[in-house]
Amino acid sequence: MKRATLSILALFALLLFLASCYTIPETEQVILTQFGRQVGGPITNAGFHFKAPLIQRVNRIEKRVLEWDGPAAEMPTRDKLYIIVEAFARWRIADPEQFFLRLRDERSGQSRLDDIIGSETRNTVARHDLVEVIRTSKTRTPAVDETLVGGKAAPGLPPIDFGRVVLEEEILKASKGKLAEFGIELLDVRLLRINYNMAVTSKIFDRMISERKQIAERFRSEGGGEAAKILGQRERELRQIESDAYRQVQAIEGKADADASAIYAAAYNQTPDARQLHSFLRSLETYKVAFDKNTTLMLTTESGLLKFIKDGADSVKAP
Repeated sequence: MKRATLSILALFALLLFLASCYTIPETEQVILTQFGRQVGGPITNAGFHFKAPLIQRVNRIEKRVLEWDGPAAEMPTRDKLYIIVEAFARWRIADPEQFFLRLRDERSGQSRLDDIIGSETRNTVARHDLVEVIRTSKTRTPAVDETLVGGKAAPGLPPIDFGRVVLEEEILKASKGKLAEFGIELLDVRLLRINYNMAVTSKIFDRMISERKQIAERFRSEGGGEAAKILGQRERELRQIESDAYRQVQAIEGKADADASAIYAAAYNQTPDARQLHSFLRSLETYKVAFDKNTTLMLTTESGLLKFIKDGADSVKAP
């Protein structure tokens, strides 16, 4: 009986010892509560620790840097353009006692981050134009597209006064002070995604398509002008070549006719008989061209055209 009692007492003592001790890893810190109220300060040293069994509870709080991914929210800019902004942040619990007193757990902390950072993001975006939210640098210049005619650059970007990085710093500064009351240290805030409202996205796409079509039409017009210029130059060169060739042909034919006439003249002017033969042959050629079986001529007897018909071939002496 004593052994059973001792065994029960030993088991109870063991359970009591296990209920009174706990460990803290390097990534956590602990706040003890007794009946819902905090007991002592936060315990931040890693290792083996003790507490009052059964009546005290261990509340673990994260030491590491935590993530916050905000939901996408629609908000207006100063120039009345509705955009969808999605932000993210990194934070940690700097004052675990204040954090536990005000928020208790990470879920409540994430909810508070949603409220404060979301509100400050909306306020900051509403104070600036859309171009300030999109662009990061004042010195950015459009790239030159070498495929364009003459390598012309796109129209200049509108000027900015601050830029997205400055806006993110404004959101961080405004949110950091409000979150410090809850024991939260906000480390950084960044805008993850910026997009147009879906209601106007289609209109923006239509405008982009219209601009691309205008550029394509301009390229077609410039190409048509260049094609007409090339065709006109080709026609002028072709006419010039044909004119030069015709002139050369006429010069060659004229020279050939002159040379032939000179040869004929030299051949038929050697003797009177040669001249008479030449006259006879030319007359025959004229007869051949002028007369056919349907030709009717009315000539006088003194006509030179009838000389060889009337006198006959005997009038021509062989040379």
